[in-house]
Amino acid sequence: MDDMELNPEQIEKILQFQDLTGIDNLAVCRDALQRHNWDLEVAVQDQLNISEGRPSVFASENAPPAVVNDGIIQHVFYTPPTGRWGGPFGYFISFVFQMCYNTFTSILRFALSIFWRETRRQVTDPIGDVMKFIAYFNENYSRTHPVFYQGSYAQALTDAKQELKFLVVYLHKDNNQDCANFCRECLANPQVVEFINTNTLFWACSVTTGEGERVSHTLKASSVFPFLAVIILKESRMTLVARMEGPTNSTELVSRLNAVVTANVTFLDAARSERIARNLTQTIRREQDAAYMESLRADQEKERKKYEEQERKRILEELEQQRRQEEQLRKEAIKKAKIDLASEIPEEPPKTVTETMSVVFKMPSGERIERRFYKTQTLRDIYNFVFCHPSSPDSFEIATNFPKRTLQCDSQGDMTLVEAGLGGREVLFVYDLDA
Repeated sequence: MDDMELNPEQIEKILQFQDLTGIDNLAVCRDALQRHNWDLEVAVQDQLNISEGRPSVFASENAPPAVVNDGIIQHVFYTPPTGRWGGPFGYFISFVFQMCYNTFTSILRFALSIFWRETRRQVTDPIGDVMKFIAYFNENYSRTHPVFYQGSYAQALTDAKQELKFLVVYLHKDNNQDCANFCRECLANPQVVEFINTNTLFWACSVTTGEGERVSHTLKASSVFPFLAVIILKESRMTLVARMEGPTNSTELVSRLNAVVTANVTFLDAARSERIARNLTQTIRREQDAAYMESLRADQEKERKKYEEQERKRILEELEQQRRQEEQLRKEAIKKAKIDLASEIPEEPPKTVTETMSVVFKMPSGERIERRFYKTQTLRDIYNFVFCHPSSPDSFEIATNFPKRTLQCDSQGDMTLVEAGLGGREVLFVYDLDA
């Protein structure tokens, strides 16, 4: 934005416009003010109309709610068109017609629907028809008006049902003086604007368009304009609770709308309370379901850990059992080997024989075993002697006392005692390798 082209007053209006509308882009704010000749109030109102009149995320063209059109329960306000009747007699006729209108209108329309049909204009762009009327209103009447709903009639119904609001429908007829006066004097009136914006959604369209004509037939509007209808969610159904046909003034319009709102607001309050209770019930159910699922997950986790612990214990028990079995088999194999080797151990030489040596074995238990061997006997012979002795451990090694050295009875088993450095009287230590 080029500040050199703007005076201080315009810059102040741009900043005020930004604060009031929440638009961050200053260039957009400037363009909006320029379109309205720097009239801040009109520019802000137009921007709010644009933003507030857009359909919500709930609005949809798919399967809009049906509207119950029961003439018996409706508020009906009828005023003869301008120039049709005048004077006291005209008011009397208007009064009588208004009393009878509610009774006979349904019968007449039903009869007309049987004996007379007309080709209806095809609706190709309902939102375009609505936006065209809004632009027409702004250009020909005033930019001060209730917030126009910028969506189709079906979308407006959906939003009114979802938001639990009164929906005021205005059908406009082009080149109709009563409609022109209504737009210029009623819809531009500040009291009317405030009341409608505060209490209702406001949808409007011209009956010369496809969307307006379709809604006119749906609401069974007569040929008297301007036409307004009020629709609310009543006893779970979208219901047309009031219709206003013919010219009126702003004071009378507010009075009529206020009477309709007062008479029917309890239905919206009941629907709102029901929705709150239903949402609360759903919330409680969701919380209960979440708590149940959390409890279920905790139980499943507990069962999983319990199963894993049982599996771990089972595997350990199986391994322990396998180890005991292997140990038992090993001991049995050692026991058998001792029996087999016992017969192969040479007999102890007599004391009178020379070329012998005396060996004292110190067992791990502390027991001392003395035995004589021929010097020509091998290391395997003394190993087999110790192995087959009842006091011998299953796995052991034999070592000298001093200097300490381990006899390699496996790798050097064929070495004679003399070759192994043993002679005279020896003391050998037996060490338990499993201890």
